[in-house]
Amino acid sequence: MKILVTGGAGFIGSNFVRYHLLACPNDEIVNLDALTYAGNIKNLDAVIGNSSHSFIKGDIRDVSLVDSVVEGVDSIVHFAAESHVDRSIDNASQFLETNMLGTGVLLEAAKKHRVKKFVHVSTDEVYGSIEDGSFTESSPIRPNSPYSASKAASDLLALSYYATYKLPVTVTRCSNNFGPYQFPEKLIPLFITNAKSDKPLPIYGDGLNVRDWIYVDDHCSAVGTVLKNGKSGEVYNIGGGSEKTNIEITDIILKKLGKPESLKTYIEDRQGHDRRYSINCEKIETELGWKPAYSFEQSIESTIDWYMENEEWWSDIKSGRYMEFYEKLYAGRIADASKRE
Repeated sequence: MKILVTGGAGFIGSNFVRYHLLACPNDEIVNLDALTYAGNIKNLDAVIGNSSHSFIKGDIRDVSLVDSVVEGVDSIVHFAAESHVDRSIDNASQFLETNMLGTGVLLEAAKKHRVKKFVHVSTDEVYGSIEDGSFTESSPIRPNSPYSASKAASDLLALSYYATYKLPVTVTRCSNNFGPYQFPEKLIPLFITNAKSDKPLPIYGDGLNVRDWIYVDDHCSAVGTVLKNGKSGEVYNIGGGSEKTNIEITDIILKKLGKPESLKTYIEDRQGHDRRYSINCEKIETELGWKPAYSFEQSIESTIDWYMENEEWWSDIKSGRYMEFYEKLYAGRIADASKRE
């Protein structure tokens, strides 16, 4: 099978490329990534030179390029997206263009070339926040940030191509991922790398926002399961079953690294910050037989160890211009927090 993976140099995409080439060595992967700030060709060092993997630098909004890349492809696994809430609050336009228009370009090419399977990778954030219980795939979507709204729109667009054209689309909605190669603007790698350098850990609000965490390899195996056995026109929730507050995550990292609690720095809360995400994953478990293989405790330990052993990878990123947005954002809010104290 020949598979197009979009966003395959990003965090989840590159992990999926490595995972799938090991799990299905007879498959061929064409990897399309624009190598924006969160895409890193170093993430693919393990597969560069593998005859079953080819890399193309390009943008999913480029109609002619996407058309040529999709021709001859059996399946598409679509990871490519702008994905950070803070950046979407600061400037939503890139999120609308990539997540909505880019997905539309891919769907049109998939329809034209009669792709046999299109897996659209989305997020549990499209459901919004929930105080009690968990969202199922039939729950209404109520996104609360420009990022999650752009993903919700792309979900609906993808599903409309199944309803209208019978394009074999499936949508996956996953909880918060963590693991190796995650860009250090996200909570876990940011806090690990900041703690390693004895820098403040900026905690939004009271730190009691809850997220369900899943190890990236489990997410990759779930996507592989949906690619193989998922039913067209369906949505599948994918979660790790490990709900933690941001404070709990912070404490785990500080304890593992032997760092003081004084590094915790409470800052002004994010605008429209969702309080709790929680998804019910019975559908993928009962219908497709998938369950996470890694415990949170096991995988957070290995993730922290990976960042400690690969400082060259993340130090290059954190010293580069792509972290300027967060350096300014957090520096200002940390300064404000210090004044309040």
